[in-house]
Amino acid sequence: MTSKIIIDTDPGVDDALTFLLALASPEIKLEALTSVHGNIGIENTTRNALAVLELAHASHIPVARGCELPIISRSYNSGKNVHGVKGVGNAELPEPKSKVVNQHAIDFLIEKVNAEPNQISVFPIGPLTNIALAITKEPSFAKNIKELVIMGGAIKHGGNATPLAEFNIYADPHAAHVVFHAGIPIKLIPLDVTYQCLLTTADVEEINQIKSPIATFIKDATSVYINFYKQYEGFDGCALHDPLTLATIIAPELLTFEEYHIDVDMSGGISNGNTFADFMKVSKKPANMQVAMQVRGKEFIELFINRMENLCQKI
Repeated sequence: MTSKIIIDTDPGVDDALTFLLALASPEIKLEALTSVHGNIGIENTTRNALAVLELAHASHIPVARGCELPIISRSYNSGKNVHGVKGVGNAELPEPKSKVVNQHAIDFLIEKVNAEPNQISVFPIGPLTNIALAITKEPSFAKNIKELVIMGGAIKHGGNATPLAEFNIYADPHAAHVVFHAGIPIKLIPLDVTYQCLLTTADVEEINQIKSPIATFIKDATSVYINFYKQYEGFDGCALHDPLTLATIIAPELLTFEEYHIDVDMSGGISNGNTFADFMKVSKKPANMQVAMQVRGKEFIELFINRMENLCQKI
């Protein structure tokens, strides 16, 4: 059975790899991309969404431009040091010929989801601004989503935006709070598991044994990303944060979920954007999501490489 999904995204190297994995997975029907601020600013995230789809011969998939600022406007560090100046490392993507749809991402999401109740899963792999505002604007949106699969948060793991906060949640904690408490079925894919899924330089070279524009893009895009991890994390590879969300469809057996009540700090202080679980049930609040706490990371990397090799054979 094929699952219909929309990816809400701020590409971003690992976002781009998520698109490619979705296109390489027969279990998934990618309905659309919606762009959001985050890694590299809305102009670049939107352009990158269009350009990567075009590279993969998938420009028929619609892209809707979304929010350029968090719900409560404030500054935060972009991902230039991690993802490169334009968000896709050293990859040189031509200006896309395709254009965004003539509809804001919020309205596009509402229309698509409400047209097919309980049929479309939304995968937010950037800040949650678009999703939160769609929930606020049209309450039926929350009722009609099949589920949200969110890349975000750090439960027992340290943060990557601050010592306590993961980037996507930190970029708009108020949006995360709205989404977490909207009553939508949620699977959360936090840093606790994504850091166990490391694509190495050797893995990238293996993919590049096949001569393909896709293989070249993966090598060029991940170059800055991997160098960042070498410098700051001390290992030769990069975490596949966003692509791991798709394992919930293509290889759910690789993930182990636990149910918790999860909330987010919006105080503006040192713990701003921190996601925390009520492990001891002291709040007496029911679980509001499933949280991936374990993953068979090596097997996911092998799956990713295999899918990319298959895609390279076609393009």
